[in-house]
Amino acid sequence: MTEVTVRAMTPDEFGRWQDELAAEYAREHVTAGNWTPGEALGRAREASAAFLPQGMATPGMLFLVGVLADGSPIGRLWIGLTHPRGVAGCAFLYDIEVAAGHRGRGLGRALLAAGERAARERGAQALELNVFGANETARKLYETSGYRVVTQQMRKDLSA
Repeated sequence: MTEVTVRAMTPDEFGRWQDELAAEYAREHVTAGNWTPGEALGRAREASAAFLPQGMATPGMLFLVGVLADGSPIGRLWIGLTHPRGVAGCAFLYDIEVAAGHRGRGLGRALLAAGERAARERGAQALELNVFGANETARKLYETSGYRVVTQQMRKDLSA
């Protein structure tokens, strides 16, 4: 596996990431049937602002860029060192993304492992995450990286 390390995001990287994160989160919620296309981007931005009331300076949050040995960035991570539901010793992976030009080469697994190391170095004993049901690629990555289902939401469409 290619070695990936992480470094802190710069303020410019954080700003670009916030825009991209909101757009992707909005798309995922539209696909899942949670939000309409017209409301999705606004709701995604509101959700991010609620989690990050001080932006990049929000305490307990890690905003990381995954880099190869030559320093070239390949992706990014957002990890909360305090679990949003108060699970003791458990950090929370809010976002992980490998840049489009680097996908399909095993770098997602390497980036995830680098994020796990960063959380462990800061005292986390476990790392939890949520994944949309339709995101089979991500689900497979997490399952093959040792993650197990601890809670699950299910939905049935009753409109048909």
